[in-house]
Amino acid sequence: MIYPENFESKIKFDKIRSLISRNCRSEMGKALVEQMCFSDRKEQIEEAQKEVAEFMRIMREEEFPDNRYTDARPFLSKIRIEGLFLDIPELVALKNSLESLHAILRFFQGKTETYPVLTAKAGQIQLFPYVLQRLDSIVSKHGTIKDNASSELGEIRRQILKKQSGISRRMQALLQDAQTEGWAEKDTAIAIRDGRMVIPVPAAYKRRVNGIVHDESATGKTSYIEPTEIIETNNEIRELQLEEKREITRILRKFADDIRPYIEDLIPAYDFLAFVDYTKAKALFGIEMDAISPVFTSAPEMLWYEARHPLLYLSFKNTDKTLIPLRIEINEEQRIILISGPNAGGKSVCLQTAGLLQYMFQCGLPVPVSEASRFGIFKKILIDIGDEQSLENDLSTYSSHLINMKNFVRYGDRDTLVLIDEFGTGTEPMLGGAIAEAILHALNDHHVKGVITTHYTNLKHFASATPGIENGAMLYDNHRMMPLFQLEIGKPGSSFAFEIAKKIGLSKEILDEAASKVGEEHIHYDKHLKDIARDKRYWEEKRKKIHENEKRLDEVVEKYSQELQEASRLRKEIIKEAQEKAKELLAEANKTIENTIRKIRENQADKEKTRKLREEMEAQKQKLFAEEEEEKRLKQKIEKIKKRENRKKKETPQ
Repeated sequence: MIYPENFESKIKFDKIRSLISRNCRSEMGKALVEQMCFSDRKEQIEEAQKEVAEFMRIMREEEFPDNRYTDARPFLSKIRIEGLFLDIPELVALKNSLESLHAILRFFQGKTETYPVLTAKAGQIQLFPYVLQRLDSIVSKHGTIKDNASSELGEIRRQILKKQSGISRRMQALLQDAQTEGWAEKDTAIAIRDGRMVIPVPAAYKRRVNGIVHDESATGKTSYIEPTEIIETNNEIRELQLEEKREITRILRKFADDIRPYIEDLIPAYDFLAFVDYTKAKALFGIEMDAISPVFTSAPEMLWYEARHPLLYLSFKNTDKTLIPLRIEINEEQRIILISGPNAGGKSVCLQTAGLLQYMFQCGLPVPVSEASRFGIFKKILIDIGDEQSLENDLSTYSSHLINMKNFVRYGDRDTLVLIDEFGTGTEPMLGGAIAEAILHALNDHHVKGVITTHYTNLKHFASATPGIENGAMLYDNHRMMPLFQLEIGKPGSSFAFEIAKKIGLSKEILDEAASKVGEEHIHYDKHLKDIARDKRYWEEKRKKIHENEKRLDEVVEKYSQELQEASRLRKEIIKEAQEKAKELLAEANKTIENTIRKIRENQADKEKTRKLREEMEAQKQKLFAEEEEEKRLKQKIEKIKKRENRKKKETPQ
């Protein structure tokens, strides 16, 4: 049950239907878009969602045959009657559409695992190659009847071509003669009138050319003459053309007789082609909205994350505007969300989003929410949005609202979703608020699910004290006096009436008098709501900053840890290098000393040679000292690295 009758226009679903219809390539696809309707059957919704999900994947990942989606069902129905046949444009349309169907069925061959639902549907369609073969033998790629559609037609056309060629040559000769005599203009060309070749001649010379005048120009200055000597040949061509027409009719009638037995099996193929066009249009719309086919259960519930109003999303797309997504949860424990907050703060958009997305989902459309979301199924969706006053029925705005409320209470149950905007308005606030509270109590007792917007304080109090009803607030920045368009469940929202009035310039005297009239208790209640909202934002910002600082601290610790590991690796390499260098120096020094002693002994202390040996040893000593200095430098570098490591260890938090 959907209530009221203009439900779709109220929630803007008519605009969604129009956007999808634009994606269709055929009238039969558009007809299915118009027939698209709300369903509460789990199996039907599931099948539709799987179909569109598979098609969205195809459009993202594959090259789908996208040719002609002509509806040939009217043509086929026509030739059910014996003696009737298709004309040439209908024959061409039938051929093109059958080629598209064959291409689509080929696409789904062997893709049962990838696209199980769509492949199963394609597998039910039976096409007959014979029909397409017959069409190929008759219709050319240019949309004309082929010369070889029959041997008789080929012969007729050859004769026509031969005679036309002869006439054309003779007409050119006659035209040149007329131009030589001055009876025709030099730039004149042969014309066609009533399917016959004629020579344009100035009216003053029309008696000079033997023949029949077939036409005159609008001014009467030019006459179109068929020369006498080609009249007979033209008559012959005319007869051949009539014979050609009769032969084509015979071919078309024969084709109709040949395919008449297949008509009943071909009609479902066009139902499938319409379904493909329709489902592809839904898939293209889903891709444009960045939508998904969500997880769902048969229970009447909502668990939506990052839910976006599709029309606003498309409107803001490719602009610098940002659409704030919604989080909505409705179940048996939290049945009704009562949303309050300032005017123009997004309450009505939130309400409309809830109704539109739920309706779209149950119509088999993808919805713009996150993958983590879960949908349920409602058997009834009842809305009260906008002004329904009627002069004809003598209904005021408030009376129309009350009639809606009466129907909501009468028909509402645990499988019902109600959407009520500005609950209780339209009459004296005290009485309107009391009636609204009683209606809200009745709806809650019936376990109705819903989203309701209001400004009434008594309803906020009632929601706070009643199980099954939860307050929700559209957040508002009271420092900048700007709505944030964010829905927060768990607390009521302030209307910020006095702040908004102050911002637009109402005098302090008027505001003070208004405050005294409304009473301190109400003012304090609204003030407490603002204070709670302010404090919540303050602590949210604090929490955010702490989280950011913790993240930065983790990054610093990670950086120091990597540097320590690198320093430790470098220290080990330097120590190893120094040790190897020291061993080399020691071995070389020992070798030098031993060699010097041996040479002194061999030369029996020859002074000159001893002096030279001592000089060589001194040079080696200086080299050794230089290398010792290098070793000291390396040791100092190692000590510096050690000190830096110890300092970093002390600075790194534990």
